[in-house]
Amino acid sequence: MTAPEDKEPVVGSRESDAGDQLQADAKLDEALEETFPASDPIATGDFSAPRGRMVKIDYISDVMCPWCAVGLYSLLEALDRTRPEIEAEIVFQPFELNPDMPPGGENGTAYVARKYGLPAEQAARNRAIIRERAAAVGLDMAALDTRRLYNSFDAHRLIHWAAIEGRQLDLKRALFEAHFTLGEDVSNADVLVRAAEAAGLDGEAAREVVSSGAYAEEVRAAEALWQARGVQSVPTIIIDGRYLISGGQPPGDFERILRLAAARKDAA
Repeated sequence: MTAPEDKEPVVGSRESDAGDQLQADAKLDEALEETFPASDPIATGDFSAPRGRMVKIDYISDVMCPWCAVGLYSLLEALDRTRPEIEAEIVFQPFELNPDMPPGGENGTAYVARKYGLPAEQAARNRAIIRERAAAVGLDMAALDTRRLYNSFDAHRLIHWAAIEGRQLDLKRALFEAHFTLGEDVSNADVLVRAAEAAGLDGEAAREVVSSGAYAEEVRAAEALWQARGVQSVPTIIIDGRYLISGGQPPGDFERILRLAAARKDAA
């Protein structure tokens, strides 16, 4: 796969700032026009794709990232809208926003204020926007105001194992819900095991993965690979190794991008 900078970009944003995300949303139509110009016959008329068109989606994200959760639930809604014309294989790729986070974590509000220098009032408005966007796609972020940020490396190891077991999406959703809905510590072994069981995985096997350090090398290699390819913020979504989308876009925008990408692929 070529580096993200060689792909056709759709839009970009910082993961943590709701203001930046809203600006990214406002830019999306303009970016789509550049990527899929109205003069292109594919970008006019019916966006339908042949039944059963399969696309691969690399979803680079962190379970600590609220816009990653919003983006995933938006993408899933978009895929529901496009079936059966478009089917997708989603592969979750690791990215750590806080690789040096110590045990016990840090209060999320304090962390954002320290890292980004946001006034408390602006941070509260941003969280309200994120909660609203999450609720619109079916995710309750009840714990967003009070959550702590934790080291997510063990969660990424478990997600890697879940891919082998064919339950990666289920585990990713369970981890997002554990963190953002329940406010749980997703660096804790017991929390990780409960999430694995909620995702339909074997609890004892999950505990062995967590306690043994399994798949650490694989996760580190994947993190290094995507960083070397230019990924610096999350979520970053890459469709068929060609179209790069950044940020937690609304379902309608994901749907449009999926249909246009599939149509252009068929016309190639």
